[in-house]
Amino acid sequence: MAQSGKRLVKSYEGIDRTAFYDAAEAVKLVKSRATSKFDETVEVSVNLNVDPRKSEQNVRGTVQLPNGTGKTLRVAVFAKGDRAKEAQDAGADIVGAEDLAEKINAGEMNFDRCIATPDMMAVVGRLGKVLGPRGLMPNPKLGTVTVNVAEAVKAAKGGQVEYRTEKAGIVQAGVGKASFTEDALVENIKAFVGAVSRARPAGVKGAFIKRVSVSTTMGPGLKLEIASVATESATQH
Repeated sequence: MAQSGKRLVKSYEGIDRTAFYDAAEAVKLVKSRATSKFDETVEVSVNLNVDPRKSEQNVRGTVQLPNGTGKTLRVAVFAKGDRAKEAQDAGADIVGAEDLAEKINAGEMNFDRCIATPDMMAVVGRLGKVLGPRGLMPNPKLGTVTVNVAEAVKAAKGGQVEYRTEKAGIVQAGVGKASFTEDALVENIKAFVGAVSRARPAGVKGAFIKRVSVSTTMGPGLKLEIASVATESATQH
């Protein structure tokens, strides 16, 4: 633990915690400080001017990152017949129907994303208490309840990220790995912030995005100049 603390103190050397950095400069700094033995995830956190207690201000959606996430997602699909075959052909890791529901109820949940065809929602609906708290419940708004299962599987495998507002009005996501190029990470950060900006609820007054920061799994967090990752029109109304 002490070792970890020392590393964090050292990683903050040369960083001004009160400053707002241009996205490219921030990415360069966090990459250079990702010194763990594993390939650290680069995470973006966006503080929003919303009240998450109001359901109409609950910001949620998906975004396809242009350069992927660097992580291989395991995808489970609820489907039967031709749709099940399409899901398998598209690279789904687990495909099933009532049999899959039984496994999940028994505690077998070796997957990161769950997709279902509309006709399977009667079965999936009974798993709400298990899948819901883990953020795995298929949802039409997120494109995870669909007849186009092959498309949904490919999107999940190809770098699609889900985001949702947490209690303090923050949305966050992993947008790549420290091993990515600086350009690829900046591009992914802009895509993520842009998607969140477009998900702005109608009732929000004034600036929607209050603060954006970037960090790696074990590294320091840096505040970004919002203008370097989002257009003025996306943050102000």
